[in-house]
Amino acid sequence: MLPHRYPLLLIDRIEELEPGKSARALRCVTEQEALFAGQGSSVLPETLIIGSLAQTGACALLTLPEFVGKTAYFGGIKAAEFMCPVYPRDVLELEVKLEKIKSSIGSGKATAKVAGQVVCLVELAFMIG
Repeated sequence: MLPHRYPLLLIDRIEELEPGKSARALRCVTEQEALFAGQGSSVLPETLIIGSLAQTGACALLTLPEFVGKTAYFGGIKAAEFMCPVYPRDVLELEVKLEKIKSSIGSGKATAKVAGQVVCLVELAFMIG
């Protein structure tokens, strides 16, 4: 469903999917990821947390019959809040709820958690092409 492959595929498993409404996924953050090689800090960049959430939302979107075979594009961030860092060995619990879909443009609210603790809240915009 997503055209992404390693190292740009930012989710490991879809846990729950309600086409056009919501999706829950997991991402296991490992020390072997290329982004940690030679880096002094072992903190997952916030942009990759948002990317993981965007890909989770794309899964919910692209399972709608009218969007099968199409591509979801990240349209932007309306708001984002980061509560704490994410480290290697953390498992990101990703949840996206799509709120508006009008023609080929829409938005949703997303939450990333680690061990049940919220690490990121974001409002995403997207386009379908």
